Amino acid sequence: MKKILITASMIATSLAVLAQSGTNSPYSQYGLGTLGEQAGGFNRGMNGLGLGFHEHNQINSLNPASYASIDSLSFIFDAGISGQITNYKEGDVKVNAKNGNFEYVVAGFRLAKHLGVSFGILPYTNVGYKYSNTQKIGSSIGSSSSTTYSNTYTGTGGLHQVYLGFGWMPINGLAVGVNGSYLWGNYTRSIVNSYSDNYVNTLSRYYTASVNNYKLDFGVQYTHKLTKKDELTLGLTYSLGHKLGSTPQCKEISNNSQTGVADTTIHKGTSDLAIPTVYGVGLMWNHSGSLKVGLDYTLQKWSSVDSPQYQGMSEHGLAYKDRHKFTLGGEICPQENSRKFFSRVHYRIGASYATDYLKINGQNGPKEYSVSAGFGIPIVNGYNNRSLLNISAQWVRQDCKTFVTENSFRINIGLTFNERWFAKWKME
Repeated sequence: MKKILITASMIATSLAVLAQSGTNSPYSQYGLGTLGEQAGGFNRGMNGLGLGFHEHNQINSLNPASYASIDSLSFIFDAGISGQITNYKEGDVKVNAKNGNFEYVVAGFRLAKHLGVSFGILPYTNVGYKYSNTQKIGSSIGSSSSTTYSNTYTGTGGLHQVYLGFGWMPINGLAVGVNGSYLWGNYTRSIVNSYSDNYVNTLSRYYTASVNNYKLDFGVQYTHKLTKKDELTLGLTYSLGHKLGSTPQCKEISNNSQTGVADTTIHKGTSDLAIPTVYGVGLMWNHSGSLKVGLDYTLQKWSSVDSPQYQGMSEHGLAYKDRHKFTLGGEICPQENSRKFFSRVHYRIGASYATDYLKINGQNGPKEYSVSAGFGIPIVNGYNNRSLLNISAQWVRQDCKTFVTENSFRINIGLTFNERWFAKWKME
């Protein structure tokens, strides 16, 4: 128990540092930002698949019912990072950007018979971008000089969640679970409109919001034996949608550099920020523990959430719509307890299709296509033979003919420590 408290304390004191997860996507300037990937290392090798998966040696926070399957006498600690290269294309203009992010840290153990517990920190949304454009607005008669204006767009921040979850198996084959999370974070977005003519006022708008609220996720898993070697698991999840009790605001500043006079106007949001109700269903077929294939579908009811609007300002053309995501993938591990190293490696693959939750100026946001492949490599030494190094590569395409198209190549690295902490040694 002392080691558990030390680990929990380390996670708690590292939140401010480890919760930094970034993006360069211009789509993060809308809504709550780009949605974070809440999957762990082994899920990412299957492109985020996991609603029907229940692993004895991995933490699957996508469905809290899976905690009931965690091995007894074990304490699992999992942390992950990622690095990516993204190409942004709009018309004939192409720009590349790089990111390196901390992704998650989670832990779990068996609290009692058929009762597992997990806790950790996960990303929820990310905001991070900076770009500008400059255009001429006319030339004076008889002069070669001209006046230009520039719009500079900048955004930082995002929302994060620290959770505590329980999974319980009341009867053989049926497990239920819940994650209770504290959701917190903030964002700052700015648009600065400036002119080359110093006599023209610079107009700056700063959009800000701060969130401190809760999040609840529920899960169920039912496993049915088909044959001696085959079983099928149905996983269901539900996330409670609600308002976050945070009203965004816009500070508008008109400044004249010649006179030094600045006028400031505060525009309050007309409604609070909110998170949507989310439904998920997944299937997983397990053959002898060596071959697992799954299919997930999630529906995020963003259409029932109000997009940010501000008093005294005209409509900015943003609306929310429901987000649908389908994921197909699987894992092969020839023989988990084999003496042969390559027979113990977990080979994973997955693919997804998702719609966006944004509608910008009447146009749908980008559709997302992604594929991934990865390995779970056993770490074998004189002290431990149950830990895993999860490595995966992922390609993600955000496809939108009207706006910016994004192509990202991402490397995910997760290290799962699986230690035997609760065994009592006996002297003979």
